[in-house]
Amino acid sequence: MKIGVVGVGHLGKIHLKCIRQIADYQMTGIYDLSQEEAEKVAQEYNIKAYQSLDELMEASEVLCIVTPTTTHYAIAEKLIQAGKHVFIEKPVTSTTQEGKKLQELAEKAGVKVQVGHVERFNPVFRALEDKISNPAFLEVHRLAQYNPRSTDVSVIHDLMIHDIDILLHFVKSPVKDVRANGLSIISRKDDICSARVEFENGAVANLTASRISLKNMRKMRLFQSNAYISIDFLEKNAQIIGIEDEKKGDDAMRLESEDQDKFITIENVEGPQGNAIKEELEAFYKSIQDDSPVMVSLEDGIRALALVEKIEEAIGEQTDVEEFIHLKSDNY
Repeated sequence: MKIGVVGVGHLGKIHLKCIRQIADYQMTGIYDLSQEEAEKVAQEYNIKAYQSLDELMEASEVLCIVTPTTTHYAIAEKLIQAGKHVFIEKPVTSTTQEGKKLQELAEKAGVKVQVGHVERFNPVFRALEDKISNPAFLEVHRLAQYNPRSTDVSVIHDLMIHDIDILLHFVKSPVKDVRANGLSIISRKDDICSARVEFENGAVANLTASRISLKNMRKMRLFQSNAYISIDFLEKNAQIIGIEDEKKGDDAMRLESEDQDKFITIENVEGPQGNAIKEELEAFYKSIQDDSPVMVSLEDGIRALALVEKIEEAIGEQTDVEEFIHLKSDNY
């Protein structure tokens, strides 16, 4: 299947490397607004740099859009209308309205569109997916050291959206209320955000994201009726503290209670090592080849973006920035 890459910045190069490892794809070439950068990358990877998007589009059946978020809609619109299958890095578009327009175009054109919410392909997520059911409370911290890339969007679009996608994947309920605080420290957009999301089914999620931290962290804790699950997306491991009515296994520990004894089990989970970006591109190929649903749909991308917008609206209503800094300073 002939595939081309639009945008060859840092992430675009990672896509190139991964595509070269997938035998089912035939690399047609690349296009970037910076012809100088495109030629440089083309020489490095021994591939063709096209002079225009139209030329790359004509040579390809599938295209990966790995450009700044603000350009996603215009590029994807053109490719979809030309009948091309499209992989779009997250966030899918700048606004939900743009995402919905792409959805209409894709349905009309009969093409596949997958969104690059890569944590869905994190090995530890794949290992835990069938063990997480109706979480009632979630606590999330995604912290990153400063990098000038992606400062065209807020930390919510850049980092928190990963956890928002995971959150909405597990909590199957409409959002009831959102409260949030955010701060712009270095860039023109918010660099730090703390959000509390309440769902109609009673589930609550607290999310914190920062892109000006001294350390990297990608951790999520989930509490559900039968377990506490701690996930480290960075280290690709997790721990499940299970609570059972009956003793299961010799290592189960008795927990005495007034009504009935419970038994605690501890399970350490290590996700199989793999390349998540390579796997999401392989999954996209399979969905096209088999004409099956994509793993992360446009609808998923739009739903995540809708919550991003609600969080940003809530930040616009924040009243006590000093209190926010005081409460959250220990996390950074």
